[in-house]
Amino acid sequence: MRLFLLVAFVTMATADIFMTNPKGSNNRLNEQSNNRKNGNRLFDSQNNNKGGYNVGDRFAEKAGSDPSRQYQIQYFESGPTAAESSRLIVEWANQHGCGNRNRKSTCNIVIQYMCMNNGTDADYPRSQAATEQQSRGSYMRDGVTTDTQGYDKPRRSLKKESAKEFNDRTTKNLNTNVRYNRGLHESYQWYDMCRYREANQGLFRADQQLNNENVGYVPSHKTRQNPNGNRRGFECPEERDYYPYWAPTLQGPYDATAQRTAWLDAGYLGYDCKKVIKSSFNVKDKFRCVYKNSHRDYGRAINKENCETEGGEWIKFTSYLEVLEGVKSEDACKAKAAAAPRSRIVWAPLRSDATESKCIVKPPFPSCGVIPQTRVNHLGNSLSSQNNASRFTWDIPHFPSGDAKRCVIRVRYNISTSDYDPKATFADQNGDNSPITNNPVVNVFGNGKGLALAINTAQFGRTFQDRSHIFQVLPRLPGMAGRKIHNLNVRGQRGNIVQNYPSVEYDFVPDKITMTTDDLVHVQWAGINTNVPGRAGEGKDQTDRNNLLEMSGDPDTSYPFNLADAPWIKNIASVTEPKASGLDIAVALASSGYFCGKDGSSGTCPAGLSLDGNTREDLQKQLDNAPASYFGHVIRFKAPGQVYYLCTRNNNFTNRSQKGMIYITPPKSKN
Repeated sequence: MRLFLLVAFVTMATADIFMTNPKGSNNRLNEQSNNRKNGNRLFDSQNNNKGGYNVGDRFAEKAGSDPSRQYQIQYFESGPTAAESSRLIVEWANQHGCGNRNRKSTCNIVIQYMCMNNGTDADYPRSQAATEQQSRGSYMRDGVTTDTQGYDKPRRSLKKESAKEFNDRTTKNLNTNVRYNRGLHESYQWYDMCRYREANQGLFRADQQLNNENVGYVPSHKTRQNPNGNRRGFECPEERDYYPYWAPTLQGPYDATAQRTAWLDAGYLGYDCKKVIKSSFNVKDKFRCVYKNSHRDYGRAINKENCETEGGEWIKFTSYLEVLEGVKSEDACKAKAAAAPRSRIVWAPLRSDATESKCIVKPPFPSCGVIPQTRVNHLGNSLSSQNNASRFTWDIPHFPSGDAKRCVIRVRYNISTSDYDPKATFADQNGDNSPITNNPVVNVFGNGKGLALAINTAQFGRTFQDRSHIFQVLPRLPGMAGRKIHNLNVRGQRGNIVQNYPSVEYDFVPDKITMTTDDLVHVQWAGINTNVPGRAGEGKDQTDRNNLLEMSGDPDTSYPFNLADAPWIKNIASVTEPKASGLDIAVALASSGYFCGKDGSSGTCPAGLSLDGNTREDLQKQLDNAPASYFGHVIRFKAPGQVYYLCTRNNNFTNRSQKGMIYITPPKSKN
C-alpha cells in the first residue's frame, strides 16, 4: 500500500537538546526560578526542566504583563540575489551524541521555521473580546503568562457530532479557553485537525498501546512516544515525532492578511539527506482530505481511498513562504521572479481545487549538511565545529513582498537505536511481534536467572526539540543592496557554569567573523531582568547587560580603547543610522543603547539622549540602568583590517570570557 511505502522514509526523533543561538526557550517565559514553570506551555521538548532562556526585556526593568516591553530580536532578511544572504548561526548542544563517527546511536537534526506577517500592534490580541477571536487562535506570540492554552476536546465520534456541537465547542475554545495573554506557536485549528485526523496505522509502535478515544479511533495526537496523548500548546504530537510528515502542516485555511506558513525546512543534517528532503513540504506538495459538505472541512482520513469512502475530496496543497497578493497576473508574477533570482516564485493555485492562481513565493530548498560530531552523555562542543557547539548556518529567507514577518525556529534532534531498522520496521512488528519490549529480563547466564535491561519502548526512537522565542524578520534597507549580512549576537545568561547548566554563560556568537568590505555585520543582543536571584555575575542581581568596545590589545588582554581613540571609529559606518559618525556608533554600542550617540550633532538622535547632552541619570558603570536588549547597528567597514572587541561588564578573567574578533578583507574579485 502507498501508506507503507510512505513511512519507509520516516524516522523517529528525540534526546536532550538546548539551543543557544537564537536563545532557546525550552518552554521558559519569564520565571525567576532554576526550573521552568510549565514544560507543556508551547511544545514538547522532552528536555529536563532546568535549561532554557527567558524572553528578552526591552528596557532596564522587567517587562511584566506588557508584551510591548518584551524584546523580540530582529534580523534583516536576505536580499533577492544569492550574494545578499543574511546569515544566522543556529547553535545548540545535544546530550546523547550524534555524527558519523559516533557508533553508539543513530541520529539526525532537523531545523525548521514557521512565519506569518508581523502586522501592527493592533493585530496582537489584547483581550477576550469576540472581535479578537481569530487573532487569539492564530497570532504567534510569546505571551505574558506561563499557562498553557486551554482546549475542550471533541466529545463524540465524527459521524455523531452535530454542526451545533462542533460550533459550540469551537466558540467556547476561541472565546474562553484560548487566552490572549498566553503564548502560541501552532494555531488552534492545527491542533483541532490533529485531534480528528487518524494516527498513521503503518507506524512501528513496539508494545505501546494507543487506545481509541470517544471519536472511535486513535487520533494523531497519540504516538509511541506520547501514548497518552498529552497536549503541549497546540503542537500535534505525530507531526512532531515523525519527519518528513505525510500531511500538509499548514496551520489552517489560507489567510491573505496573516499568511501563516506551514513548518518549513531550513536544513536536514543526517543520512540520505537528498532522498529525505524530496519529501519535504518545501519541495513536495502534500494531500489532505477535505470534507466540503460537512460543518468542518477536516476529519479522519489520511489516504485517498478512505477519504473518498467518507465523502471527502483528496486535495493537494502547496507550501508557500508568502503569497504576493498585489500581483494579479502571470506576467507580473514572472517579472517578480526575474527580479528576485534567489526566490522560487510561481504562478499557481494554492490547492488543487482552487479556481484561481496566485503569485506564490515557494520556500527555499532545504540545505543538506553533515551531522555535527558529538559524544554521548555530554552537553558541550561538537568535535566538528572548531571548538564551538553544534552549528548550522541559516540563510534567512528573502521575502519579496517587503513585509516584516514574525517567526519561530525549532531544532529537532532525532535519535534511534540499531536494535531494529527504523527504515524497515513497521506496524506488522507491533505488539507481540515487537523486536523490543519494556524492561526485558535477558537470560544471559543460561540458567533462567537473567539481568534486566533499562528499555522504555516509548523512547527507543525518540525526538527532542528546542525552540526560539518569537523573532522578527525585517525588510532590507537601501544601503544593504548587494551585500551579505553577518548577524552578531550574544548567547548565555547570568550565572557561573554550574548555576547555568545546561544553559551557558555569556559569549558573542559567532565570536569570530571573517568578512569583506562589501559585507555588513548586524550587532544586536537580547537580555533579561528575570534571571534567577543570587546567580554569579557583575552588576545588579538578576540582570543581563551587554556592550561592545574595541580592545586596545590582542584577544588575550582585558582593556578597551578610550572610545575617541579607538581605531575602528574611523573605519565604520552605520547602514541603519547613516548620519551616525563612527564615534556615535561606538558610544551607542558601549552603552548598550543608553546613549544614542556622542552629542546629537549628527542628527542621529536627540541631544538629551546623547553622551554629552544627557539629561537623565548618569549611566551606571556596570550598565544596570541601560536597556537589557539592544537592536544595535548594521555596520559597514570602509577598509580592510581587524577588530578585537569585548564586553566590559561580563568579561571576567578566570570566570568568563566575552570577547570576539572581526577580520575584514578586500572584496573578492568578480573576474
